[in-house]
Amino acid sequence: MADTQRLGDKVFPNGDIYSGNFKGVQPNGKGKYTWSDGTIYEGDWDGGKISGKGKIIWSSGAKYEGDFSGGYLHGIGTFTGPDGSVYHGAWRMNVQHGIGEKRYSTSDTYEGSWKEGVHEGCGSYCWNDGNTYIGDWKGGKMCGRGVMKWVNGDVFEGFWLNGFRHGSGIHRFADGGYYFGKWNRGLKDGKGTFYPTGCKHPSLKKCHYSLECDYRNFLPSHSSSLNSGEDRVTRPSVQHSLSEKIFSDGVLRSTGQISQRSSLLNGNWRVFCPARDLRCHESSGTSSHTSYEDQDEAQDNSTSFYEREYVQGVLIKERIRTYTELSGKTKQCKKFNVKEATRSSCLDVFKGHRSYYLMLNLQLGIRYTVGKITPVPMREVRSSDFSDQARIWMYFPRKGSQFTPPHYSINFYWKDYCPMVFRNLREMFKLDAAEYMMSMCGDDGLRELASSGKSGSIFYLSHDDRFVIKTLKISELKALLKMLPYYYYHVEKYENTLITKYFGLYRITLIGGKKVRFVVMGNMFRTELQIHRRYDLKGSYQGRFTDEDKIDETTTLKDLDLSYEFHMDKLLRESLFRQISMDCMFLESQQIIDYSLLLGLHFRAPEHLKPLIENTSAIHHHESFPPGDGAISRGQPPTRSKSLLLVTHEPSSVSTAPGPHIRGSTLRAYSLGDKEVDLLLPGTGRLRVQLGVNMPAQADQKLRQDEVDSEAELSEVYDVVLYLGIIDILQEYNLKKKLEHRYKSLKFDPLAISSVEPKLYATRFINFLETVFPDVP
Repeated sequence: MADTQRLGDKVFPNGDIYSGNFKGVQPNGKGKYTWSDGTIYEGDWDGGKISGKGKIIWSSGAKYEGDFSGGYLHGIGTFTGPDGSVYHGAWRMNVQHGIGEKRYSTSDTYEGSWKEGVHEGCGSYCWNDGNTYIGDWKGGKMCGRGVMKWVNGDVFEGFWLNGFRHGSGIHRFADGGYYFGKWNRGLKDGKGTFYPTGCKHPSLKKCHYSLECDYRNFLPSHSSSLNSGEDRVTRPSVQHSLSEKIFSDGVLRSTGQISQRSSLLNGNWRVFCPARDLRCHESSGTSSHTSYEDQDEAQDNSTSFYEREYVQGVLIKERIRTYTELSGKTKQCKKFNVKEATRSSCLDVFKGHRSYYLMLNLQLGIRYTVGKITPVPMREVRSSDFSDQARIWMYFPRKGSQFTPPHYSINFYWKDYCPMVFRNLREMFKLDAAEYMMSMCGDDGLRELASSGKSGSIFYLSHDDRFVIKTLKISELKALLKMLPYYYYHVEKYENTLITKYFGLYRITLIGGKKVRFVVMGNMFRTELQIHRRYDLKGSYQGRFTDEDKIDETTTLKDLDLSYEFHMDKLLRESLFRQISMDCMFLESQQIIDYSLLLGLHFRAPEHLKPLIENTSAIHHHESFPPGDGAISRGQPPTRSKSLLLVTHEPSSVSTAPGPHIRGSTLRAYSLGDKEVDLLLPGTGRLRVQLGVNMPAQADQKLRQDEVDSEAELSEVYDVVLYLGIIDILQEYNLKKKLEHRYKSLKFDPLAISSVEPKLYATRFINFLETVFPDVP
């Protein structure tokens, strides 16, 4: 090959000019390229491509100086936009990717991780007014765990979603008050505890220290990474680069494309600062802890705190609690947790084996079998796919084998039941194999849940809450396998079925012969809206109530606890009961009994209700409720409001991505002339209405006579969003004897024994639901 040589300037027919070294006919070494539009690059070339160190100045005034590779901005470099914004950090194929710092033209600054040009990972953002967020980011928005510090001294540490506080957290006010609770899209939502200024609860000092430590620990130290070059990314090998468009086959081609790339790099978007919005949402809390200064004579703040419950930012309940400091004991600082679930508790499960190992084994097995079955071409399910031979068996020794990787768990045998059937079910539910595997087998692992039933089963929750994993008894496993062919065809025929979605059935055999069986199901309560109440309804009144002392926001209540009637749009109700009837007929055909309707309620409390609520609360609770907050007075229901609306469906305005519990078409509403509808929630968003998902209703709560000072029957009416599903479908008819006692006292069937027959059970179940969802003209 010819040596690199200097040939001087070369002018191209399109007006571009190159001056520098060549190797053959291609630029190589040092050179300067000037495009006809005024864009200039000066720096290193390699085989006709821009590679190495260099500097490019676009005609718009934007400039970049740093590393190039294969014609891309790739490595470490500094980009200055035409508006004066400056980014210094890692690049990959023309976009910010890795660790970097950016100062925006607005004087906002961000330092932290980037992915494909947006903030993702851990980072710190400081607005020009001094407010600072340090924590996790996703898709350019605050998402995950983080700390927000305002210039007025307030600090919030907790969880975020799409730029709003969402989940559990601690808000520390500048004057020393604390609120521990939950937020939903920036609004307080659910139960929490408020400690006013001057409260001497012993744990608050620890929480104060923890908050400050976490705030400091979130600070990233990226400067060393930027200088060391450790964050450089590997050279791309698939996509066509800019230089490949300039030079090809040894011939210099049109080079106008690179001069136009500045438009991709000039984005001066800034992060929306939630400070004003959050201050507005926190105004009631701030006034709360300052208002108590006038109540020192009535209450000793050093020994009192407040248990509160909010719905969409509106305070609906409050209880003043007092405590006495115990000598020699200090209570552990109250921690918040993003979910009701806890990390693996390592409970003894089987003769010393830990549940932690079961989770690892489950993840290893799922990763193996999903990876094995996914490449198989899609085909129709055959009868042989349901047979006893339709299994995947594998042994997972700890040291690894020819087919399995080494791992840190214990040796185990793995069995995947009917893999092709469940693969097709996942496809039918529009669940991508990669998403399923990442949700179940990601680095964040699974979380163990305490069982709320009497079965003694162990429950796990995937890290993103999409899936529930339940251990099965052998009888339940046999029931599911027996039902599986009919279940498959029922799901295939009725896309709106309310029956539990099953995604996989597995068995782990530990050394010694102990067997653990798992089924993976969709989590019905993984929703976009906060679930405020949840019920398990069977239509039975024998022992179907919950002790008040055991009720909290995560408790699943029972039939006798339900005090609401739900009024729905005529067509929505007809669609719901048509599908419930089809599902009950299926369960009847499979001799299934004792199933339930799982019902989740999201209550709406719009901002414009606050003035009315404050007025009613001032009359009844003026001594205990601070100004700015409010409570709904029992016996004086608020005026009906438009806190949710049905609007004509617009596919471009709502997400159509399927969730773990979502499958089916958009529903039609009678009130909008038999048109497909979306649910509009002022101040929150727009959601697609599907059967069992995002279904709007009015909840009419009857008040008992001992709760009101009136002889007339009064009620409170709320706007609610309903989530429904049929669960517990693995209870076969052979459990009849065990259930006879439960149904000795039934509202709709005085013949207690016959009501346990599958057909009569279905009839009674539907009759009960018709009283819960009455058909009102």
